[in-house]
Amino acid sequence: MDADIDYDLTPDQWETLKALRATMPECRALSRSAVAQLVALDLAAMRGGLPVMTASGRKVLVRGSCRLLDVAA
Repeated sequence: MDADIDYDLTPDQWETLKALRATMPECRALSRSAVAQLVALDLAAMRGGLPVMTASGRKVLVRGSCRLLDVAA
């Protein structure tokens, strides 16, 4: 995957991606459609029936966090 690709994630996708940082994410609180979309983008994966963030997802979250802070300021 090219590291220079920017993802235009929806707020629901961002919140789901942020929630996946937790060691044991609260699956009931996660949007199933957002998880499926993140899996399709290779930003998350299903392991043992639970969603987990991929290395690509971590990179997008870290890069996107800076951009999100600029918007909030």
